[in-house]
Amino acid sequence: MGDYILSVDQGTTSSRAIVFDRAGRICGSGQQEFQQFYPRDGWVEHDPEEIWATTLASCEAALSAASLNAGDIAGIGITNQRETTIVWDRATGEAIYPAIVWQDRRTANWTAELKEKGLEATVSKRTGLLLDPYFSGSKLTWILDNVAGARQRAEAGELAFGTVDSYLLWRLTEGRSHATDATNASRTLLFNIHTQQWDDELLNLFNIPRALLPEVKDSADDFGVCSLFGAAIPIASMIGDQQAATVGQACFEPGMAKSTYGTGCFVVLNTGDKALNSQHRLLTTVAYRLAGKVTYALEGSIFVAGAAVQWLRDGLHLIGSAAETQALAESVPSANGVYLVPAFTGLGAPYWDPDARGAILGLTRDTGIPHIARACLESVCYQTRDLLEAMAGDGASIENLRVDGGMVVNNWLMQRLADTLACHCQRPEITETTALGAAYLAGLQLGLYRSLEEIASLWQQEHSFAPTMSEMDRETRYHGWLRAVGRVRS
Repeated sequence: MGDYILSVDQGTTSSRAIVFDRAGRICGSGQQEFQQFYPRDGWVEHDPEEIWATTLASCEAALSAASLNAGDIAGIGITNQRETTIVWDRATGEAIYPAIVWQDRRTANWTAELKEKGLEATVSKRTGLLLDPYFSGSKLTWILDNVAGARQRAEAGELAFGTVDSYLLWRLTEGRSHATDATNASRTLLFNIHTQQWDDELLNLFNIPRALLPEVKDSADDFGVCSLFGAAIPIASMIGDQQAATVGQACFEPGMAKSTYGTGCFVVLNTGDKALNSQHRLLTTVAYRLAGKVTYALEGSIFVAGAAVQWLRDGLHLIGSAAETQALAESVPSANGVYLVPAFTGLGAPYWDPDARGAILGLTRDTGIPHIARACLESVCYQTRDLLEAMAGDGASIENLRVDGGMVVNNWLMQRLADTLACHCQRPEITETTALGAAYLAGLQLGLYRSLEEIASLWQQEHSFAPTMSEMDRETRYHGWLRAVGRVRS
């Protein structure tokens, strides 16, 4: 068996694959972006075949970049955009409808009706989640109700449901394995996080045939074998992207927290073996499940972080690349009273307002591109503070926040984050922590690592950003943000 792990990191805007060695170092990588589809207001879709094709190509590119072949790879780990929903034909592997992305809000009215019937408390007690179109359950119901013949075929056992991890596993194993892990299952609104089983009452509520569902396994487990790259490679881990980053950041002790800045922003706080019930509309979720033992977390989910910068680039054409935002932000002393609220698909935690829409507020004749770019970056900081304020309300005091994701290479943004949060933001040597977490779990399953403690010893800090802003300045700016959010709330 080789000493390398091939980690598949299938994200919202691109598919990537990274080969890691036993020390957690990157040996080679491949990445391909794919198209986003917005067929109606609030709808977001992906082409499952494009997800698959870009994933396959990224794996081949990573192996080539590392100058390795399949025989050098000990195993494969998979991490994925969560909640995105796919239904496919068990005989052909073809999806019966485009993937409905986690950002999609088409089921907002229906989930609101369920809330009005007083069902949210029951759902939250079992799943740790809220009744929101963000999660997979209502998306799956929509497909069954709106694709001709889908419900009948599902009840007959002809169709399979999965989040992206399950779909990729099916394709990588050529239809031999239909499974997910506890972290991805915990994001569906159909899984009881206390019994660790699909929940019959929830299946009835969402009218989901059990025959559609994948087997739920540990995050490090035997998921099958892939023979597509020239040799048989075991698939040894699957874990949702934010939980994978929690593992990659070695947040293994209760009270440790990480924040990932990709398409969205997600703060995850390890709560150990206790599934805490948030009083401030945070989510209770499975951080990871190993050898049948569950570690829980509190999570705050922000729908738009890096996607706002992408919008400045691709939607408004104000910048040519994301990297330009740092110089633009530094070129002006302040945002000059401008706030950008990126509620393009509603607001996530702690507001959970699917009908809110984005706005740029405080514009004057003096406003220029640098002010808007700076306001865009600051919106990421303010949204993160919204989450930490909610966690503080639930009794958590976060003094050190481990940060990762594509945006954390921006030093100005990280300093502004530390100033806005009044805490230390710790950036690791390897910021590809999502892919790294999946690789670590695959290595744990295959015996390359003996324990989580050994994995934790590999984590190294590259830089820590300490707050320097005065409390008065920090609070004044944040209260301006809260007023701006109030203007866009539905």
